[in-house]
Amino acid sequence: MNPKQRAADAALKYVESGMVVGLGTGSTADQFLRALAAAIAAGTLTGIRGVPTSLQSERRARELGIPLSTLAETPRPDVTVDGADEVDPNLDLIKGLGGALLREKIVAQNSAKLVIIADAGKVVERLGTRAMLPVEVVTFAHEVQVPFLRNLGAEPVLRVAADGSPFVTDNGNHIYDCRFPDGIADPQRVEQSLKRRAGIVETGLFLGIAAVAFVADEDHAEECTRESCAIA
Repeated sequence: MNPKQRAADAALKYVESGMVVGLGTGSTADQFLRALAAAIAAGTLTGIRGVPTSLQSERRARELGIPLSTLAETPRPDVTVDGADEVDPNLDLIKGLGGALLREKIVAQNSAKLVIIADAGKVVERLGTRAMLPVEVVTFAHEVQVPFLRNLGAEPVLRVAADGSPFVTDNGNHIYDCRFPDGIADPQRVEQSLKRRAGIVETGLFLGIAAVAFVADEDHAEECTRESCAIA
């Protein structure tokens, strides 16, 4: 069993019949959608409704036969299960390399519990060490964000689509992928600075949101909480 599937299967322990489940986005989250759909099809989980975090996860859930809802209809999901691009020992995260960071964060913040699933290669001592930090910005005059991001110590690059045009999120915005050469020494400070900047919609820093993480390798999945974690 590959690590992504192992982590996804382990996360099913937090899903019970009748729950509203936030459905993450990305390759690891897709493994969870498969596992959830299989449990629904087998009848071991009933009355499940999923709240997608992107148009991609919405399409995938429909393909797999997972009943869907919206935050307007079910504003407090019982649990959201999603992947991450980086996980540190405090369960702080970088997410959004798939482009769904804004909707992922909205669903996560409104959920009773955020459960993260990841392979062991996503574990870092300091955020920004391996992954770039996605920053979603409005399209209007987005170029003016570049010197601001550089002043924060980042090397920002506008994300482009396969045809070379600027990538557009589900929300009609652009993304700057920001590399921090030495990682992000103070994620809270960076997050606060970004949040104060007009034109910046959201960041891929998910700080203090995740309750549980399943980090898997080829052999097993380690369950971690902020109080007890041995992933680093």
